[in-house]
Amino acid sequence: MRLLKLILPLILVAGLAGCASYHLGPAGEPAGEKTISIQPFNNQTLQPRLGDALSQAVRERIQSDGTYHLSTHGQADVVISGVIVTYKRIAMGYTDTDASTPENYRVELTVHVVARDTTAGKVLLDRDVKAHTLVHIGQDLASAERQALPLIAADFANNVTELLTEGAW
Repeated sequence: MRLLKLILPLILVAGLAGCASYHLGPAGEPAGEKTISIQPFNNQTLQPRLGDALSQAVRERIQSDGTYHLSTHGQADVVISGVIVTYKRIAMGYTDTDASTPENYRVELTVHVVARDTTAGKVLLDRDVKAHTLVHIGQDLASAERQALPLIAADFANNVTELLTEGAW
């Protein structure tokens, strides 16, 4: 018991000391110090309104994350641009009455994202980022995909924001 009273405070002090240097934001900088600008994504697919939805979702996710300050006017420290390369539907399940009619789709997209640090003049991120969601086809495919658009945009925004804030470049 006496040994436990001696060791417990030492473990507590060592545990707290390990967290002393933790802070939010990119490594070496306080959160919100750098500004970021999201350029509209270029849509090279046949899916309408995809570029606008992705750009807006990334802006909203960056704002809610707080690591970067979203720049809407003027020069930003980091500029993000991207090209939507692929958008595809993969049939996941078929109806009971017709084995060739899909009932569910997995919708996937790939966007080539480039993030440039304008102050240092270097590329922070230059890679393909993927996102996906599941779509249940109700009465028609077009309305089901319209309802799934915010979901796939949110998944993409989460993936991009994680790459930027975690420093995966």
